Amino acid sequence: MKVLGIMSGTSMDGVDLALCDVKKTSDGWQSQIIQGVTVPYNESWRVRLSQLRYQNAEVYAKTDVFYGRYLGELASAFFNETGQTADLIASHGHTIFHTPKSWITAQIGDGATLNAFAKVPVVSNFRRADVGLGGQGAPLVGMGDQALFGQYDFCLNLGGFCNISASHQGKRIAFDIAPCNIVLNRLARERDLQYDEDGALAEAGVIDYTLLNALNEIEFYGMGYPKSLGREWINKNFWHIVREFDDLSVEDRMKTLVMHIAVQVRKAVESIAEKPMQDCSILVTGGGAFNASLVDHLRSEMDCNVVVPDANMVNYKEAMIFALLGAMRVHNVCNTLSSATGASQDWVAGSLDGDFSGLMKEINGN
Repeated sequence: MKVLGIMSGTSMDGVDLALCDVKKTSDGWQSQIIQGVTVPYNESWRVRLSQLRYQNAEVYAKTDVFYGRYLGELASAFFNETGQTADLIASHGHTIFHTPKSWITAQIGDGATLNAFAKVPVVSNFRRADVGLGGQGAPLVGMGDQALFGQYDFCLNLGGFCNISASHQGKRIAFDIAPCNIVLNRLARERDLQYDEDGALAEAGVIDYTLLNALNEIEFYGMGYPKSLGREWINKNFWHIVREFDDLSVEDRMKTLVMHIAVQVRKAVESIAEKPMQDCSILVTGGGAFNASLVDHLRSEMDCNVVVPDANMVNYKEAMIFALLGAMRVHNVCNTLSSATGASQDWVAGSLDGDFSGLMKEINGN
C-alpha cells in the first residue's frame, strides 16, 4: 500500500511528510520513499508547541484538534501539489508530555480531525499502548530498523534526541542516548539562527572540559536500557548545567555539547557491541547527520564505519518507519517490540480513524 508517514520531532524544525511504498512479502516487510517534503514550522506554531505543556486543559484540547487539522491540511496540500494519492496516513503527532514512569505520553494531532481534512484513513497514537503495558513508549523505530536496515550493526538517529537500535543477544533493542538537536538548536537561537548549519558554530569553538565533565556525570547516562527522554527531562536535568556556563561563548558551548553527544554515543555503542568496533557499521540519520562537526566527532570517537546515507533517507527515515508501523497496524501484526521499550509484551499499537473498509478488502483479497 501507499502510506504517507508524518513525523514531527522534538527539535520542532518542521513536519516531515514521506509518501512510501510499503509491501509485505514472503521475505518480510519492505518500504521505499516515493516522495518527501519538510514543512518548516512558522514562529506561531513553534511557540505554541513549545509552551503547550504549561497551558490549561481547554487550550491543550483545542490545540490537539487544531494541530490535527493542520496535519490534515498539510497532507491534502501534499497530494494536490504532487498529484500523488495514499491508501493510508500514519501520523506520529507531536510529543507534548513524555514521562513513562508516570504512565504518561501524549502526542497531539487528533487522528479523527486529520482524517476529516485529508480524506484518507489514519493510524495515530502509536506510543500510548506501549506505556500502558509498562514500556517506555520510545523509541519505536527499532521494529523498522530491524525490518529495513538489518544489514547495519547499529542505527543511530540524530533528531531532537539521539537514539539507537541494534540486534543484541538475539533481540532488537533500542533506547534514547542523549539530547541532540533540541539543545543544539536552543543554543543556535542565541545567534538568531534556527540551527547550526553544517556545524559551523561548533567548529569555531573550543571544548570546555569542566562543562563536558559536568554533563557526562548526569545520572541518566549510567542507567541501563530500556530508557527514553522527554523535553521535561532536559529542563530538569540538563539545561541548568549549560546555563551555569553562560560566560562561555555560544561557539564554545556548542562545541562542548557536540563532543558530549559524541562521547555518549560511543559509550552506548560500546555497551552493546557484540564484535570489535572496527568490524561494526552504524547508519546515521536525522537532522544531526547534516552537522559536519557532530559527524566528525562521532567518527573520531568510534572505530566503526559511520555511514551517512543520501539526504532523502537522512530526512525521512523516521517518517518512513512510521509509515511501515501504520501498515503493520492495519495488517494487525505486532509493530512494537517489548525488547526495545521494556513493555510486558509486543503489541499492535496505533489508533484507527476513518473508513478502512476498502483497505481491508484489498488486504484480505476480497
